[in-house]
Amino acid sequence: MKKIRIAFKDYWEDFPQTMENYLILKILRAHYEVEVCDDPDYVFFSVMGNSHWSVPDRCIKIFHTGENLVPDFNACDYAIGFEWMDYGDRYLRFPLYLFYRRELLEEAWHKHEIPEGWDLAKEKPAFCSFVVSNPNNPDRNEAYRQLNRYKKVDSGGRYLNNVGGPVTDKLAFDRKHKFSLCYENGSHPGYTTEKLVEAFAARTVPLYWGDPEVARTFNPSAFVDLTGYSSLEEALPLIEALDRDDDRYLQMLREPAFRADAPSLEESYARLEAWLLHIFEQPLEKAYRRNRNNQGKLYIENRLRLDCWANRKALWGLLKHRLTGK
Repeated sequence: MKKIRIAFKDYWEDFPQTMENYLILKILRAHYEVEVCDDPDYVFFSVMGNSHWSVPDRCIKIFHTGENLVPDFNACDYAIGFEWMDYGDRYLRFPLYLFYRRELLEEAWHKHEIPEGWDLAKEKPAFCSFVVSNPNNPDRNEAYRQLNRYKKVDSGGRYLNNVGGPVTDKLAFDRKHKFSLCYENGSHPGYTTEKLVEAFAARTVPLYWGDPEVARTFNPSAFVDLTGYSSLEEALPLIEALDRDDDRYLQMLREPAFRADAPSLEESYARLEAWLLHIFEQPLEKAYRRNRNNQGKLYIENRLRLDCWANRKALWGLLKHRLTGK
């Protein structure tokens, strides 16, 4: 079995503790003897830091974003992201929700297969769920307030909590509700995270805002797409109609979450596996893609200088604020 040496840079805080569950590492371990080390040939990096800028030129760099950021191909050889684009063998669109638990994705895929004897009133005693801890989305916050004026929205996150404290099981909490208010952190073509999939897995009707091209993958008849509305208030007549008419609501609930022509989970995972193997099956010297000469090196050097200056400027600003209060 071929041995490969890899490192992970600038991932989320608890990544070292959860690393073995990372889908990419699982795939690589199935095909190679993987050594995660400090002297790698391949570096996977994300967006939670800047240490990747100082990675030696000899390393092949593979970027993976779970945030709404476009890959910088001057800084990486390959990238996994949200964008609907083609860049030869250097890029794979593999949205964040596909990195979530396989069981959750399966539940979302089959959510329209409602069991015999399923009772709406018993299964969905509450109106709408809202689970948010990050307050930094004014559109989302205002949507919650507008919907809450129609009927109480149960807020189970740390932000605007009105159920006696943060819920420990989001899926179980969502399951009790007819609707889920699920807003992305921002609106950008292709940027679809776990929020819509979680709502589908809980067998709710999602009230979704975010990716304006979400219907390229998901069935628009299975959810209320708020992205095209100027405000939630504008969509409120539709939401009220679904809430008051059980037959109309159940018709939407019985719609599949994914479009009929969307790739299956198996096809999506096979694409990721084939893409990764293409990188690692090449001789190391043939796998390089980014420019390491002339302007390529100058670009990296300028970034390092800018980062250094930006850090000094930020520290000086903080010190000034503490000394003068301005």
